[in-house]
Amino acid sequence: MLKVVAEGVLVHESEFIQSNSVVVQGRDGVLLIDPGITGDELAALANDLRELGQSVVAGFSTHPDWDHVLWHANFGDAPRYGTARCAAAIQDLLSNADWKDRIAVGLPPEYAEEIPMDLLGLITGLPAQASQIPWDGPKARIIEHRAHAPGHAALLIEERRVLVAGDMLSDILMPFLDLEAANPVENYLAALRLLESVADDVDAVIPGHGSVGGAEQLRARIKQDRAYVQDLRDGGVPDDPRVGPSATLDWLPDVHRWQLQRLAQREQNEMPE
Repeated sequence: MLKVVAEGVLVHESEFIQSNSVVVQGRDGVLLIDPGITGDELAALANDLRELGQSVVAGFSTHPDWDHVLWHANFGDAPRYGTARCAAAIQDLLSNADWKDRIAVGLPPEYAEEIPMDLLGLITGLPAQASQIPWDGPKARIIEHRAHAPGHAALLIEERRVLVAGDMLSDILMPFLDLEAANPVENYLAALRLLESVADDVDAVIPGHGSVGGAEQLRARIKQDRAYVQDLRDGGVPDDPRVGPSATLDWLPDVHRWQLQRLAQREQNEMPE
């Protein structure tokens, strides 16, 4: 299940929208980032780690979307981290008695019965302004922003020159903006600038969904995502295959049109009378 991306950094790709689970090997075990989707996948990943003689000593969720805060009992009870804002967002959701029903609405029907929710979202928020994951392994620098979701963070595994991007820099998904934020477009463009600022230190980028890319692809994806967001802001028609007739997933053009509509409505509501 696991593919080596760099020394001590491995990836498992799920069948669900090419979701990537990332394993970073440390001295006494692994850091597990955004673990898989279905119960069988999670159990198989735990088994693979066991066969490698590796235990999970820490977990990290890049953001509070349901598919990034899953867990399995076979990973053990290692601390699971997120940014303070990420943890607050998922804890707010879990405080509702009907939280499982709320999540179920957004689950893909073909996987809904296979997604384990008993350990979903049980993460600890790191102190605000925390700069790295507290674990005994390669330094994992936290790059926090609000491009896609509250408390979203990329991780730069500095010694391995790997950027774990969360739900950004995908070759199959266009940018999904956090439309509940005050300034979704500017938030996204600012996040792209943050990621661009570390591009010289990266040889491999791992998106939350899609293919692992090299240094040149990292820069190309930043450029492509920036052009998409700017076109979205300006109400233009993006020259982007991810939302065109050749889109990997047939529902992506609908999401694009929805984002365009929501931004237009926001602009209209903000206009002075």
